[in-house]
Amino acid sequence: MVEYQVTTTQLSSSNNKVKVALVDEAGVTVAEAEGAQGTLTIDSVQLWQPGAAYLYQLHVRLFSSTDSIAADEYKVNVGIRTVKVVGRQIHINEKPFYFTGFGKHEDYPVRGKGHDAAFMVHDYQLLKWMGANSFRTSHYPYDEAWLDYADRHGVVVINETPAVGMNLAIMAGWHGKAHKPTFSPDTCSDVTRKNHEHALRELIQRDKNHPCVVMWVIANEPSSHEETSRQYFEPLTVLARKLDPTRPIGYANEKQAGPKEDKIIDLFDVICLNRYYGWYIFTGDLAGAEKGLEAELREWEAMYGKPIIMTEYGADTLAGLHTVGDVPWTEDYQVALLEMTHRVFDRIESVVGEHVWNFADFQTPTDFILRIDGNKKGVFTRDRKPKAAARTLRKRWLDLQNRASS
Repeated sequence: MVEYQVTTTQLSSSNNKVKVALVDEAGVTVAEAEGAQGTLTIDSVQLWQPGAAYLYQLHVRLFSSTDSIAADEYKVNVGIRTVKVVGRQIHINEKPFYFTGFGKHEDYPVRGKGHDAAFMVHDYQLLKWMGANSFRTSHYPYDEAWLDYADRHGVVVINETPAVGMNLAIMAGWHGKAHKPTFSPDTCSDVTRKNHEHALRELIQRDKNHPCVVMWVIANEPSSHEETSRQYFEPLTVLARKLDPTRPIGYANEKQAGPKEDKIIDLFDVICLNRYYGWYIFTGDLAGAEKGLEAELREWEAMYGKPIIMTEYGADTLAGLHTVGDVPWTEDYQVALLEMTHRVFDRIESVVGEHVWNFADFQTPTDFILRIDGNKKGVFTRDRKPKAAARTLRKRWLDLQNRASS
């Protein structure tokens, strides 16, 4: 079934009519109705599937009371699928789904953050080559062309609001300084939350009809260990579910808010974790990192019983740098860190997804000692040349793909 609601701006007469028709990929009308709101029922429906997209098209026509020719017409692609959190799993079309892919940025050489259709298609081709089935729009809504392409090709998208940097504790921690509360009248206040609500409304309003979008992420790395974070985020979770009760919601959790410290995770459907074991902590000590990561994931699993997606993990890597042994910044270390992390994932039943940070190196401000000519955590360089990790991930993700299909 397809539920629809049409909003018009100039219905001056009660005799005006709205007619809708759902057309399949062969151009055959499979359901019709009249009225600005209703439900269309399809016999023998073709589902939109990850990796096997099928799109219907909804034709909406507005007729005046005296004219047999449509005064206005609007067409929108429609994919029919379900998304549910079932225990510790995420189901798409009643089947468990395991996310493989990346967090990425709209960032390219020459274009910078400007949208480029050719670069977009190239990135999608690299995702396909890798065996990736999904990505997160970190840390803002992408150009809608990204979602149109994902709709047509069966790529799964985690869609994120532009709420990043709401954590005064991070930078204070790096510099060993005290910090103000992140959520207070002087910092992220009620005014901030109103703007956040507006951004959330705009995101869901724009992207709710894209079948590729399976989850809304409300923020990236907020200071969710602070007591006042709950007062800030609870109204946002209520709003998100009111605007769209069909998709789960999450937020990307940062390390300071561990399973015992986090104040808001119970408000969300999915646990999304940004963790850098072996990089920012246990740097160069992959054995210690493996133990630490597994211990933390098991604690999240035991305390909350929700699906876990690792929305960020990885290591900065200088392309072409190699050495004997696993030394940070080398391509060899990036490979070893990813392999270590994946061993842990494979032992934790609640882990239902892995998004490496990042798809490609990207430019950042260079006024901070950790960022020299940008972020180098990419599996590809900024101009999309593969590092050694690309082939490591490709082998793993194609193996996972083959296991799922068999």
